[in-house]
Amino acid sequence: MTGRPLTLMAVHAHPDDEATGTGGVLARYAAEGIRTVLVTCTDGGCGDGPGGAKPGDPGHDPAAVALMRRQELQASCEALKISDLEMLDYADSGMMGWPSNDAPGSFWQTPVEEGAARLAELMRHYRPDVVVTYDENGFYGHPDHIQAHRITMAALEMTALTPKVYWTTMPRSMMQRFGEIVREFHEDMPEPDPAEAAAMAEIGLPDDEITTWVDTTAFSGQKFDALAAHASQGENIFFLKMGKERFGELMGMETFVRVQDATGGAVPENDLFAGLR
Repeated sequence: MTGRPLTLMAVHAHPDDEATGTGGVLARYAAEGIRTVLVTCTDGGCGDGPGGAKPGDPGHDPAAVALMRRQELQASCEALKISDLEMLDYADSGMMGWPSNDAPGSFWQTPVEEGAARLAELMRHYRPDVVVTYDENGFYGHPDHIQAHRITMAALEMTALTPKVYWTTMPRSMMQRFGEIVREFHEDMPEPDPAEAAAMAEIGLPDDEITTWVDTTAFSGQKFDALAAHASQGENIFFLKMGKERFGELMGMETFVRVQDATGGAVPENDLFAGLR
């Protein structure tokens, strides 16, 4: 009614996170004329360096990796037609248990109130109608994902805004199918040990606990291109080996849990903006 466009804000931890879990909704809603705002919290400096070099390996320069990943992120945003990119530029904390978790200036070491205050300013500026981030465990326990969740929920409390709020997730049925596809592409892959298999089985949610199923199949090509922009990161190579068609079959549905909503809309729903337009 005010002439302000509907706005989606996605808060992610690293360059490339925007593509895997929310690339489809970002592309779909951009195509529908909705303003799409991506907030990336870290510089990605703990990602893979040239030749797959890991932090601490010869040839891994965190500053150079961060610069490369910023360029890749900008290319991903172009593929997804993201309206606005905001980078908080905290130092990447690495995987849980890495020494980089304790580095001064790392996102994991940043007081939640500090990060939340910066994010709250962006929320006041963009006034998002929908906010998307991770659940309390960062989906799979990554410290920067957990911290992104914490500052997002704290920032919402600092503002007077009442957007619909969603956490990314994946239905257990899709996780099972994903495991089958991985084994199809890696026939020589050893069976995971029981503890690892049990941990994997706990990722995501039972299908009947998913509140929101958004079909983004028509935009899976853009999502694939966004991931391809981050080709320096080894974990993305598996997806790219599928090719666009198989990728779209597996990754064409994006799923969420709705945790805040003032519209009173019923669930399950198939649109993050249900009740807002």
